[in-house]
Amino acid sequence: MVGGMVRLPLTQAEVDRGQRLGALLRQARGSRSMLEVALRAGVSPETVRKIESGRVATPAFSTVAAIAGVLGVSLDELWAEVDRSLRGGVGPRAQAGSRHDVA
Repeated sequence: MVGGMVRLPLTQAEVDRGQRLGALLRQARGSRSMLEVALRAGVSPETVRKIESGRVATPAFSTVAAIAGVLGVSLDELWAEVDRSLRGGVGPRAQAGSRHDVA
């Protein structure tokens, strides 16, 4: 047997969810630097960048929890917003009505 796990290709739904999660975390970061958030969350700036850009579609729960904690974002609200936006479609109208748009 050859060592290592075989990773299955991601579904489009997983890719979409990862991109939406990343966009929401990026929005929550606001003017804070990626480096500041990464250091406080105990992850690398590269990890934060990849999650925010959607390049890591299925980040580890502990990583998302650490970043969300630093940003003061409730995980329940974060997941609810990801699911809501994917079910209802993400468009300008849906985003404009979001309560997360308040700066």
